[in-house]
Amino acid sequence: MGAPLHQRLSAAPVLSDRKAALKRVADLRGDCGAAQHAAALLDEPRVRALLAGLADHSPFLWQLASRDAPRLLRLLASEPGAHFDALLARLTADCAAMSDVGAVMRALRRARAEVALLIALCDIGGLWALEDVTSRLTRFADAAVSAALDFALREAHDAGRLKLAARARAQRDCGITVLALGKHGAGELNYSSDIDLIVFYDAGAPAFLDPDAAAQTAVRLTKALVRILQERTPDGYVARVDLRLRPDPGATAVAVSLAAALSYYETLGQNWERAAMIKARPVAGDIPLGENFLRELAPFIWRRYFDYAAIADVHAMKRQIHALRGHDEVTVPGHDVKLGRGGIREIEFFVQTQQLIFGGRRPQLRGRGTLAMLAELSRDGWVAPEAVAKLSAAYRVLRRTEHRLQMVNDEQTQRLPSDTDALEKFARFCGARRLAQFSAALTREFRTVEAHYGRLFEHAPGLHLDAGSLVFTGVSDDPDTLKTIARMGFKRPAEVTETVRGWHFGRRAAVRSPRAREVLTELVPGLLDAFAGSGDPDAALAAFDGALAKMPAAVELFSLLKSNGSLRRLFADILGSAPRLADIVTQRPHVLDAAIDPGLLTASGRGAAIARRITEHLPETLDTELFLNRSQDIAVEEKFLISVRLLSGVIDPSAAAREFSALAEHLVKAAFAHAGREFSREAGTLEGGACAVVAMGKLGSHELTAASDLDLILLYDFDPARPESRGRRPLHATQYFTRLTQRLVSLLTAPTRNGRLYEVDLRLRPSGGKGPLATQIAGFAAYQREEAETWEHMALTRARVIAGPPALAARAEAVISGTLRLARDPLRTRRDITEMRALIAREKGDDDAADLKLVAGGLIDVEFIAQFLVLRHAHGHPGILRTSTRDVFEAARALSLLSQGDADQATGAHRLLADVIQMTQLVFGGAPGAALPAEAARRVAVCVGLPDARSLAAALADCRANVREIFTRLIG
Repeated sequence: MGAPLHQRLSAAPVLSDRKAALKRVADLRGDCGAAQHAAALLDEPRVRALLAGLADHSPFLWQLASRDAPRLLRLLASEPGAHFDALLARLTADCAAMSDVGAVMRALRRARAEVALLIALCDIGGLWALEDVTSRLTRFADAAVSAALDFALREAHDAGRLKLAARARAQRDCGITVLALGKHGAGELNYSSDIDLIVFYDAGAPAFLDPDAAAQTAVRLTKALVRILQERTPDGYVARVDLRLRPDPGATAVAVSLAAALSYYETLGQNWERAAMIKARPVAGDIPLGENFLRELAPFIWRRYFDYAAIADVHAMKRQIHALRGHDEVTVPGHDVKLGRGGIREIEFFVQTQQLIFGGRRPQLRGRGTLAMLAELSRDGWVAPEAVAKLSAAYRVLRRTEHRLQMVNDEQTQRLPSDTDALEKFARFCGARRLAQFSAALTREFRTVEAHYGRLFEHAPGLHLDAGSLVFTGVSDDPDTLKTIARMGFKRPAEVTETVRGWHFGRRAAVRSPRAREVLTELVPGLLDAFAGSGDPDAALAAFDGALAKMPAAVELFSLLKSNGSLRRLFADILGSAPRLADIVTQRPHVLDAAIDPGLLTASGRGAAIARRITEHLPETLDTELFLNRSQDIAVEEKFLISVRLLSGVIDPSAAAREFSALAEHLVKAAFAHAGREFSREAGTLEGGACAVVAMGKLGSHELTAASDLDLILLYDFDPARPESRGRRPLHATQYFTRLTQRLVSLLTAPTRNGRLYEVDLRLRPSGGKGPLATQIAGFAAYQREEAETWEHMALTRARVIAGPPALAARAEAVISGTLRLARDPLRTRRDITEMRALIAREKGDDDAADLKLVAGGLIDVEFIAQFLVLRHAHGHPGILRTSTRDVFEAARALSLLSQGDADQATGAHRLLADVIQMTQLVFGGAPGAALPAEAARRVAVCVGLPDARSLAAALADCRANVREIFTRLIG
């Protein structure tokens, strides 16, 4: 046996308060009584120096030393290695004989306290090298986990939940295996580290009496294991247990079946999980079961050929840690010796990434230990010997520093003190006499690590973000990342990190392919940066996550966003303020292709471009199914592009209304022509017959919104001498044009995989919703002249022909113009309009300020004013015949039918109301003027030239009051 601990001491901390520390040691000597051996031990200079260092710098260690003086004396007098081995053997035997959980927990905690003191004495006193310290910390953790599981298994067996092969050897063939990962798995455990465990079970193992209840039993065992180890009692705790490295911890139970785990890793496993599983090691339960699982998992961990996408993902992992840590320079105060620049994590990552890339073909690179694998990388020719020597030396220095930090108060911390006095005191605990000396030595190591780490994948593309750290690998929240996300403007940083991790775990079908997650790793920092600029980052992220939930795949979208920063910003803007557009993008990501066309962001209208596109893509040769699909593609994409132009401020809402109207008009024309061609193949042609499409409502007035229906009327004429069509199935003209109308409406409204082109309303025809769908022009003229009510003539003020033969179109326009120019009784016109407005108010209400169409003084009132002016004055002033509401006001002013003030106020009111409704429907769709979230209201306000939502609300209130005053004064 070697020399006892007290004879081998060679180091001690430098004291900060020598007097107080030595007094504590003297008090301890007094507490030991008159025993000569105790006095002799504690009087030894090296022992006294070491104990004074504990008293001065570590409340935790001093408590362990002073609370149980006999234990301290035993440790000092023993050979430390033999004492440690005996302690573990005794702990295992004692726990195996215990039948009470309280007794097991006490034994484990008291053993942990003794181990903690023994290892600290040997570490600080210079007896054990780093590898000796970490291996013994690991061995104790192994023994503790094994003893705790052993007891939990025996308890479950006694309760009838399990049937063990042999109670005395409970873990053999028990169907449960516990893997240690991280530093525990690698045999490199920290002084006060958590232990990372994964618990797997085999539901088919004989130990499980009911395979269907295996999951429940395994979960109960896992919870019992964690409680035994982690619960704090008057004796302290054994180890903090972290189970979050299991497959998708946010969505799985604390124990996972082996079959489910293999399926997860084979289909959804990420590169960071490959890196984590490098260190996996069975430590308790059915060890052969765990070893067999790792053998089956080897193809996942060790890819024989690492493709470019996977290497790119490793690059991104590296840059997440390196480029975004938030430590712009190496400074000792407040620096994190594990996660900071030049820290332990960078050394570990330096080794693990190269293991991932080369280990598939080089089995010698598949070891768990950081230093051992660093040396192997050198032997294998991947790392220069000089680099290995420097990184190994830095690793030892930084790990010892990490241990000292944790020894102060038994805390899992790696951050150096920020306060100068506290840092100087800590430097002395580490054996440095001066802070400057300590800082210079640590800085040298940090910079050494940083330099070598920085050269790892130095030619990989950059990943830059000024905000700071953004790390989403692993399962726990990185504190710096949470701060960065909050600094970027997200209100719920923890939800952001959980959402992003959920993507990487494949909780959305769209990100379950390895390629999708690899592109996502690169995309996320830039995407979050774009969301931060959207005005409502949390809403943008939530909208994106919701969209992913609906998407079957997302690689195309991710790749587009990754490669184009302006597109990311536009996309974020859409997600943050326009969920209707966001739905379009996520369902059809290729619409973004056109959005990056530089020509899109010019102010010139898209009417001509739309006409050309429809002509090119909807030729006469198409069958109906292809016509439907292509026309709907055009409609969705062009509506999206118009919306993007509006959202980006390239055009104003009035210009967008004209572009939406032009799109609808061209599509109706194309559909009308296609319907005519297809129908003539069945019913033949009607010689001397013709049909025209009349646009009413907002399409007629060029004021269509992003979500408007189409109000249409179809007029026809025929030669009475030839009333039937000539074809396979002859039809009379009335039937012929009725069915042609049905074909047109079907083309415009048919539901397909891409949705509908438009909703169509034919109820403004003379027969309303009851008579024929198409109206003969002579009957239409007679009806308008003799039977139509005032409200029908009001609707006619916005009518215009958009499709049909020129001759019939001219006749229809003449009928419309002639009807509007009829002489009318002004009093009756006023009375009819006021009664119509009152009826609408009774049936639909007029007191909801959010409904800008129906509210008193809203859009209907403005439109009624314009329609009144046309009906009242067109007989004597045909120049007022315009379909656009604002054009009517301008014409009325020019003809002195409306004062300049009234014209200006009516025009301004229509512009404000129509523009707000346009923006609202652009953003959300649905009812015009629906109540908006704060950010959307702000965006609408800015779009109409106002600074904020409050100003918009005030402007709308003033507008409604002015409109109501003009309406009452002019109409009554």
